[in-house]
Amino acid sequence: MGRWRAPRKPSSPYITPEGMEALRAEVQQLWKVERPVVTETVHQAALNGDRSENGDYVYGKKRLREIDSRVRYLSKRIENLTVVEYSPKQEGKVFFGAWVELENDAEETAIYRIVGADELDPSQGYISLDSPMAKALIGKVIDDEIKVLTPEGEQMWYLNKISYKKINYTSSD
Repeated sequence: MGRWRAPRKPSSPYITPEGMEALRAEVQQLWKVERPVVTETVHQAALNGDRSENGDYVYGKKRLREIDSRVRYLSKRIENLTVVEYSPKQEGKVFFGAWVELENDAEETAIYRIVGADELDPSQGYISLDSPMAKALIGKVIDDEIKVLTPEGEQMWYLNKISYKKINYTSSD
C-alpha cells in the first residue's frame, strides 16, 4: 500500500498586505536569523568527530532541511500570490479582507475576517476565502441572511456589520 493521496484543490492565490508582510518576515527570520545559528551548531558538532551518534549534528542537519524546505515553499508561494489592497469601492459589501459581524437565531455573535489560505487563524477569527462561510458571505450587504452548509447541517446567520478595519466586541452593542 502506497502513501498516495489525491491532490488537494489549490487554495486561492490571494493575500492581504499584512499577510504578505508576515510571510516575508517569516522567510527573513528563517533565512537570516535561524539558519545561520543552526549552521554554526552543525559546524561545531561536526568538529567533534563521530557524526552518527552526535545529537547536535543529526538534529541540526534535520532542522536545516526543514528550514530550507519551508523557505523554498514560501518563496514559491510568495511569487504566486496576489496582494489584494483595500478599495473604497468595497464599502458596504463583503469582499476579500473584510471584517464581518454575524448573529444567529440564538443571538450568538461571531466576528470573522476573510483572508487567504496562508493567513488562516481561527483563534483570531481569520477564515479562508475558500471556506463555506466566506463563500456565502462574499457580495453580501448588512442585514442579509447567510445560509451556510456545514458538516453539522445548514446554519443561518445575519450580517450585522461590515468593516475593512478590525471589529471589536463591545458591551454596548
